[in-house]
Amino acid sequence: MKYSVIIPVYNRPQEVDELLASLAGQQLQDFEVIVVEDGSAVSCADVVAGYRDRLPVRYLVKENAGPGPARNYGAAQAQGEYLLILDSDVVLPAGYLQAVDDELEHQPADAFGGPDRADESFTPIQKAINYSMTSFFTTGGIRGGRKKMDRFYPRSFNMGVRRELYRRLGGFAPMRFGEDIDLSIRIFKSGARCRLFPGAWVWHKRRTDLKKFFKQVHNSGIARIHLFKKYPESLKPVHVLPAAFTLGVALLAVVALWGGIGWGTAGSAAGRACGRTLLGAALLPLILFSLLVCIDSACRNRSLKIGLLSIVASFVQLTGYGSGFLRAWWQRCVRGRGEFEAFEQTFYQ
Repeated sequence: MKYSVIIPVYNRPQEVDELLASLAGQQLQDFEVIVVEDGSAVSCADVVAGYRDRLPVRYLVKENAGPGPARNYGAAQAQGEYLLILDSDVVLPAGYLQAVDDELEHQPADAFGGPDRADESFTPIQKAINYSMTSFFTTGGIRGGRKKMDRFYPRSFNMGVRRELYRRLGGFAPMRFGEDIDLSIRIFKSGARCRLFPGAWVWHKRRTDLKKFFKQVHNSGIARIHLFKKYPESLKPVHVLPAAFTLGVALLAVVALWGGIGWGTAGSAAGRACGRTLLGAALLPLILFSLLVCIDSACRNRSLKIGLLSIVASFVQLTGYGSGFLRAWWQRCVRGRGEFEAFEQTFYQ
């Protein structure tokens, strides 16, 4: 058997149903599926049972410990030459596995990953969130874009690893966030061949509202400092940009407030004019960035509404990640504290 598909899940039976349906429709059929229930309160056992006549699927149950240990649990029982790690909130196009197979036949790799897209059925906010997580203007293209500011590191929502390499490296570390980047770093450090497979893309639903999205990216920013403490060479300029953006937004907000309220209420006409000028200068960079995001997203999604929502999603993504990065930098690099996470009780929500 060539491929073992590993799917950790926590309280998301509907998502598992959609993912298994897309696996049942794959053009290439040389694979097994292992679903790992990570201590869920809402089981997907009945969903999995409904696919046993259509898929070679196994259902495993373990105590809750997070997605990394759940993947390791499934990988320990996998039989395939390659492990395909998927999040439960993705759906595969019919040609996904064939695209992976074609890439491996064309040029062998020990590890790989693919990009993600938004399906037409996604809500406008899901499409906006997808844009903010895949656009060059917000992430530097490091999540699978054609233009990128750093090498591509496979992510756990769409990742493939040769089983022998996975086991030799010990699989995922027991981190709640950043565990996929941690494994990717170890893959590169081992000298293994790792590539982006552009044609092996998935539809990725991500979080369904901005509050949940903020919690996710805030913890991702915290995880980046944890990774820096383990692998100092892994921190690149693109990882610092959201923190710089967050500080810039805060500074511009202070300048705008000072210019609009302080000088703007000055008694003289010259004072008011100076206040308006200062306010405009402070807001101009944010306005230009917002226009760039709106136009690019509106063209990509063929929707002005999604373009406008993408402005909000991009600010949430950048400031959420940036504030988490700065928070962890202060706690770990300045105060010398140990690892921590935020929003632990809502990790999967």
